[in-house]
Amino acid sequence: MRRRPAAVLLDIDGVLVVGDRPVPGAIQALDWIRETGIPFRCVTNGTRRSRATIAARLTDLGFPTEPKDIFSPAIAAVRRIRGVGADSCHLVSTGDVHLDLLAGGCRLVDSDTPFVVVGDAAENWTYGAMNRAFRLLLDGACLIALERDRYWREQDGFSLGAGPFVAGLEYAAGCTAEVMGKPSPAFFHLALDDLGRASGPILMIGDDPVADIGGARGAGCAGWLVRTGKYRDGDAIPDAAVPDRVIDSIADLPAILE
Repeated sequence: MRRRPAAVLLDIDGVLVVGDRPVPGAIQALDWIRETGIPFRCVTNGTRRSRATIAARLTDLGFPTEPKDIFSPAIAAVRRIRGVGADSCHLVSTGDVHLDLLAGGCRLVDSDTPFVVVGDAAENWTYGAMNRAFRLLLDGACLIALERDRYWREQDGFSLGAGPFVAGLEYAAGCTAEVMGKPSPAFFHLALDDLGRASGPILMIGDDPVADIGGARGAGCAGWLVRTGKYRDGDAIPDAAVPDRVIDSIADLPAILE
């Protein structure tokens, strides 16, 4: 990419922040994106927080952000569920991500629903929660995975994502989850729709070769990988997820694109 992109998609954890600390220079980089008028969305696989809470968290950390600047798997799931005329789901998650589903018109139920929606449930992943979801799947519900990351980076180290639990439900129920978050190309297309389908090259900046870079490239976007998150030099990268460029940090973006 030799010129400024028409729009930028930014991962949050590992790109803008690590744990509860901004990546050095990231605040200034996002300020530069705003000042230059490049449309952007913060696209996250995070499934613990609603978009309003994510925006408030970023604002508290020094990134002035509005809920509309955030695009998450929960927003994509709402569009999927409502798009087929359904108005309910069974949700396995933690935090307040349920607020996005409710705001989108989805009732949260424990029975008689066409969808089981699974996010990062953290300590809420109990045998009872898994078994309840399993029984609904056996009764014919479709499995929606808000994300299926294997792990993610917190301030004190790596933690399991939703992926291992989604895989367990798939194995037990003999089904295949429909993934709403990265690396699903549909997620990126919906995020671009949210931006108004900017005309020109789209740049995705992330720290996960498969979820961020592979997903973006599958949707026709360029993908730049940063070294501030989970990626480590020497990590094996599938051919479809090879980044167009590797940079040390999002802080380098203004100098590269000036």
